[in-house]
Amino acid sequence: KSDSDTYTCDIGDAQSRAKLVVQETPVLFKQELRNEEAKEGKQVKLTCELSKPDTPVKWMKGNTVLHASEKYEFKQRGTVAELIIRDVRSIDS
Repeated sequence: KSDSDTYTCDIGDAQSRAKLVVQETPVLFKQELRNEEAKEGKQVKLTCELSKPDTPVKWMKGNTVLHASEKYEFKQRGTVAELIIRDVRSIDS
């Protein structure tokens, strides 16, 4: 997308211009989240894989956006995004 712009071929006495518009490929899930079960007090990891590397990811519990804390850790390497939930309790279901 960042390559979208006007390009010019200049021969000194004349110029030719063209506009390039790059259509972004939509981001899709190559691997979706899977249901998990965990014992209270343990740690659980939720993982998904995206079709584009380093795509911004927002993690949510219900309608609430999660933020990094002692409870929640986010990792992202290339196309893989992970949410680690520590010390799970019944309210985390």
